[in-house]
Amino acid sequence: MEKRFILAIVLSFVVLLLWQSFLVKKPTPQETASQKITQQQIHPAVQQKARVNEPPSHDEPTQQAEEAIQPVVSEMEENIIVETSLYRAVWSNKGAVLKSWRLKQHLDNDKETIELVCRQAGEMNVYPFLLSTDNSEFDRTVNNSLYKPSQTRLNIQDGRSSELRFDYADASGNKVVKTFVFHGGQYDFDVQIKAYRNNQTIEPRLVWGPSFGNLSEAEKKNRMSKGTGIAVYPPEKAKRRNEKKYDPQKGNAFNFIQWAAYENNYFAAIFILDPKSSSAVFIKEGPDQSPAYYLSLNHVQKAFLGPKHHKTLKNWGYQTKKIVNFGFFGVISEILYNALHAIHHAVPNWGFSIIILTLFIKILFFPLTYSSTKSMAKMQGLQPKIKALRAKHKKAKQDITQRRKMNEEMMKLYKKEGVNPAGGCLPLLIQIPIFWGFFRLLSVAVEFRHAPFILWIKDLSVMDPIYVIPILMGITQYISQKMTPTSADPKQQKMMLMMPVIMTVFFMSFQSGLVLYWLTNNVLQIGQQYITNRLTKSKQKDQNVKRKK
Repeated sequence: MEKRFILAIVLSFVVLLLWQSFLVKKPTPQETASQKITQQQIHPAVQQKARVNEPPSHDEPTQQAEEAIQPVVSEMEENIIVETSLYRAVWSNKGAVLKSWRLKQHLDNDKETIELVCRQAGEMNVYPFLLSTDNSEFDRTVNNSLYKPSQTRLNIQDGRSSELRFDYADASGNKVVKTFVFHGGQYDFDVQIKAYRNNQTIEPRLVWGPSFGNLSEAEKKNRMSKGTGIAVYPPEKAKRRNEKKYDPQKGNAFNFIQWAAYENNYFAAIFILDPKSSSAVFIKEGPDQSPAYYLSLNHVQKAFLGPKHHKTLKNWGYQTKKIVNFGFFGVISEILYNALHAIHHAVPNWGFSIIILTLFIKILFFPLTYSSTKSMAKMQGLQPKIKALRAKHKKAKQDITQRRKMNEEMMKLYKKEGVNPAGGCLPLLIQIPIFWGFFRLLSVAVEFRHAPFILWIKDLSVMDPIYVIPILMGITQYISQKMTPTSADPKQQKMMLMMPVIMTVFFMSFQSGLVLYWLTNNVLQIGQQYITNRLTKSKQKDQNVKRKK
């Protein structure tokens, strides 16, 4: 049984590393694209791809405008600043597009505020929130014209809201009104787009691109990042309630969805759509050597530009919390997430919160672990009888009948002595889902990004830079293993002594927060094993005294 457990542990770590190395999609090359694509070049392609399999519109029939459209245009290009306690946004009245969205409470590796609008947008002069329709001439006009803004600067206090409106109209009957309502203390805002072409209402598509954020190669590697991509979610009433992620290398069209997002590991641009007639298209544009990637949407009602904070998104609604992908053991990760948040309210250090939560988990599983240790001690005491049975049935490996008899006699022996041969491994196997839950939690929860612990540990979401915690983890794993009763033969015991070395090598590349959890677990296990061994020896002495009497 112990041999099988060793194999299970090793295979778990191998699967974990293979999953991270091969199954997680590699970052797309969009951030390094150098060839520029003008707005005139991109719009026809975007609108053509975006309208493939687009669902039928449920809007009212196109109507003639009641009054002739009066020209509205600004005299000069200018930037409009929107500032709240959470972000500082820069909008341009040329095309009414977003040029910058910096998060004040989150820093990049250079200690500067995080920028969600990619550098490639400035290089190509193609910014988020441009419009796309089935008429390229109209697109060129409305995306390169100077809109008249309702305000030139907005400073929004928490709890208050303010509207920014961009107006454009010309003598040809073309008109666009973009209205955004921002809320202080929130990352989300309301979106309303109205467009007219030749005095007739049309339904334009909103485009985000040519990428999202500015992840450096070092950050992608250190944080095990999968780069950027798209996520979509069906309506709440749909049978498929799981989030679906798609390969950014393909131009995918998704209809009748509740929301679509352009995301990376910790941040996202999420757009709430009308699921009755919505569609989202992820488009690869330009040469393969330097492609650009766009998300094209219709019927946008709201937008969210900020960190993928699980609690914030849960409170916002629309099932946007699902964009925080906790993985296969998502239920466990979410339980751990909520427990850590509860502890963090009292202990404002995520590292110490992990230690305290590990202590609670150890206490919770103490009865099971204690029972396991007693079972392993009994198994150790039965080894002479088990060896005698194996000697009695020497031909059990070749003779099926003898093997069956030997197994029957062993089961009778276990039953007589009250021993469960699998009892020793069960508590250890239970730790694997918790370990995976912690791994995913520390990979995607933005709270742990740049979260310090002590001294040299400045970021719990990346590996220990000087490998102190992994080495301590290996040492405590060895001590714990030596203290634990075993029924394995000498050869298996030697093989088990390799486990701390193997695990240390694996853990050197894992997040320091995850290694801290396992280290704490080992230290507590040593203390628990010491107490259990003392109790077991005391009990055995009492039993021996009674037998002598």
